[in-house]
Amino acid sequence: MNYKLIVAEALQEQIGDTLSVEAIFNLLEKPKSAEHGDVAFPTFSLAKVFRKAPQQIAADLGVKVTSQMVAKIDVVGPYLNFFLDKSIVSAAVLKDVLTQGEQYGDLAIGAGSQVPIDMSSPNIAKPISMGHLRSTVIGNALANIYAKVGYKPIKINHLGDWGTQFGKLIVAYKLWGNAEAIDAEPIAELLRLYVKFHAVAEEQPELNDDAREWFKKLEDADEEAVSLWKWFREESLKEFNHIYDMLDITFDSFNGEAFYNDKMQEIVDLLEEKHLLTVDNGASIVDLEKYNLNPALIKKSDGATLYITRDLAAALYRKRTYDFAQSLYVVGNEQSNHFKQLKAVLNEMGYAWSEDMHHIPFGLITQGGKKLSTRQGKIVLLEEVLNEAIDLAHQQIEAKNPDLPNKDEVADQVGIGAVVFHDLKNDRLNNFDFVIEEVVRFEGETGPYVQYTRARAMSILRKAGDFKVEPAADYMLNDAYSWEIVKLLQEYPETIQRAYEKREPSVIAKHALHLAQAFNRYYANSKVLVEDAGRPARLALVQTVAIILKEDLRLLGVKAPDQM
Repeated sequence: MNYKLIVAEALQEQIGDTLSVEAIFNLLEKPKSAEHGDVAFPTFSLAKVFRKAPQQIAADLGVKVTSQMVAKIDVVGPYLNFFLDKSIVSAAVLKDVLTQGEQYGDLAIGAGSQVPIDMSSPNIAKPISMGHLRSTVIGNALANIYAKVGYKPIKINHLGDWGTQFGKLIVAYKLWGNAEAIDAEPIAELLRLYVKFHAVAEEQPELNDDAREWFKKLEDADEEAVSLWKWFREESLKEFNHIYDMLDITFDSFNGEAFYNDKMQEIVDLLEEKHLLTVDNGASIVDLEKYNLNPALIKKSDGATLYITRDLAAALYRKRTYDFAQSLYVVGNEQSNHFKQLKAVLNEMGYAWSEDMHHIPFGLITQGGKKLSTRQGKIVLLEEVLNEAIDLAHQQIEAKNPDLPNKDEVADQVGIGAVVFHDLKNDRLNNFDFVIEEVVRFEGETGPYVQYTRARAMSILRKAGDFKVEPAADYMLNDAYSWEIVKLLQEYPETIQRAYEKREPSVIAKHALHLAQAFNRYYANSKVLVEDAGRPARLALVQTVAIILKEDLRLLGVKAPDQM
């Protein structure tokens, strides 16, 4: 039930064919203050048609427009301010939420079509840092939002699993490594070997020649080189998957750069067939001057392919494999030019579907306004941050609810959820400061605050004992505090659509915060469990809040414990 649509239909009956229901709907505004109504309609657009002043049009319409859902209409200058019937609207909204449950807000926009989402994408043999958090959790949230509106998301972890660094790693391992150390701590040991290689190569530059030779062997499928590469990749993935398990994030594909080795020649051949390749100082390029872009470097003068060559191959493979409706790349803002070039080359190749590919950029995580790093200037490991957040959640649970059952599980959900929520509540393109003590607080605009609010709603329902909410019943509410909740519930399908259209998970996070805040105001001003005629409606409201807060958190990739 969309009360804005009902208002638009009631207006259209009186306005006639001058404006369609859709046009009227798009003109409706949300008053800044609840004192000015629930929906406002400005009449300026009708002045030329009716040859009247907007104020007069508003006055005329104010006495004509009627709807069962509208309690009264105030005419304020050129505006019609609609006050909805709280009892009728609340009953309809609660019925919708209780009947549909977590499916409330589902949309059929995608019609089951597939959307690959390129996300996370760490480099083999290097640790997952806080720098990887944004791509991982934004990509996961977008996958959930796209599924909510009817698409089938395909989460792809495009691993950095190819390149000259593997030649260096193989040389370092053969000189200084041992299998036991790698089995014990794969990433730490591989990183130590990689760093040692660079340090020693400063004094012994011939090591770089050895590394190039070993990478050439790897490219030529030398048995020993391939065996070592596979081992490094598998051991790294084990450690990556431990962190993904902590975040409760899964992938549909781990096809990384290496997967496209045998698919790049087709791209080069196609570019040559279409007469798009030109040679510049021995290198093969695609001229993109008409797009106001630098040339796309496809092959270096020594014949080596580049990152864009792999991405062209990946785009073509994904189109053929998934016949995607959209293809998303959740990659930092600094790569914007790369994706403009990628789309431009595909467009030059005649692939109109390149317009369905979208770079989803995001800002940086900072500390004190500077790019995130420790005092020593080293990367901040994501696993260490997640463990610290869990510890802080433990401390607060011990202080607030020491007898809580399954404390460890709840601390995991709260600590990790706090880090994820903090990332996603910020507009995607913004940089934001990360202070872990602020992130894991149970008060303020935090994930734990939303989780705690939902747990409070579940506690109220447990205290209600045998009471069972009947989805088909008419639960009417008409107080101001419940009305703020009802409006947020009613807007939920629009909120989902907005998050999808903007590809912006923060829309969901902000809805969760606003709903949690409205519920806590309601709880502070209402005696929910008092035995009177209004008790069933109040408990029905509590249940709808619990349903939607849990769904908001699920879409963000955050758990919702029943007790905290």
